[in-house]
Amino acid sequence: MTTYPIATRRFKVAVEDFAEPPSPEDSFKRFWDGLPEILAAGSIRRVVAAIHRAKRLGKPVVFAFGAHVLKTGLSPILIDLVRRGFVTALATNGASGIHDFEIAFHGRTSEDVGSVLLDGEFGMSRETGVGVFRALRAGRPKGWGYGRSLGEHVRRSRYPFRDLSLFAAAAEAGIPLTVHVAVGTDTLAQHPGMDGALVGELSYRDFLLARDVVARLGGGGVWVNAGSTVILPEVFLKALSMARNLGHDVRDFTTVDLDMIRHYRPHENVLKRPVMAGGQSFAITGHHELTLPLIAQALVLGLESDAPDPSAPAKGKERT
Repeated sequence: MTTYPIATRRFKVAVEDFAEPPSPEDSFKRFWDGLPEILAAGSIRRVVAAIHRAKRLGKPVVFAFGAHVLKTGLSPILIDLVRRGFVTALATNGASGIHDFEIAFHGRTSEDVGSVLLDGEFGMSRETGVGVFRALRAGRPKGWGYGRSLGEHVRRSRYPFRDLSLFAAAAEAGIPLTVHVAVGTDTLAQHPGMDGALVGELSYRDFLLARDVVARLGGGGVWVNAGSTVILPEVFLKALSMARNLGHDVRDFTTVDLDMIRHYRPHENVLKRPVMAGGQSFAITGHHELTLPLIAQALVLGLESDAPDPSAPAKGKERT
């Protein structure tokens, strides 16, 4: 296997294009107050109210996301929500770890696949694999999972853009960030340093950690699925089943799906099945780079923070 320096790679995402965290100005409040209480506008208000309520109750607010969320420049938004305590746990897939590392290390990510696939160079950047596997090897004897190992590595590094690492921010805040790897779906599986036993062990540690977080959702917690159509909805369902099997009463919580289009598994495994015993669910369809900043700005301004506790719809019914 032949690698090449990451600095020579063509990229489609750069930190100069990232979003900025919300600012407490009342012009957005006027916009927000003018939204209709109908369909998606009503749902997004109730999502914000549910997160405020979870924060007041000390319940988990879990943001489970696919890598596209980072590729759309939203790391600063999520980092800000972590630091403000609106997000208390995160879950993601293996690709997010790659993008987060490359953002911190190089300020560029999202490879231009078409330009290198023909020559067999896709996914072969040297530093990404070296850095990630170094982080995992260092975290293994400490008992850390994949997410914390990578986050602590970036946090303690001198990478020029480490302040834009969501993994590092989670490690600094001391909150769980779990990584659920599907072996063979990420470019790290191609790297000469790939260690399947290492990746599997640390990812499984993270799954058990995610299970423990899910066990505390009952009575007002929030699980947000953003841009993951298969892996994280499946992880959530299994973690929920395990938590209930262990005797935890995980009912009466809120689930949310944020994505550009509707998919089967998020509908069944996030919005429908988990809350059939009690709770509520909301589907917000739109581009992440628009919907997430809207939600974040409303949270930071305290909008809907004094709204009545969101009442649960009929069992198994979600709002759109």
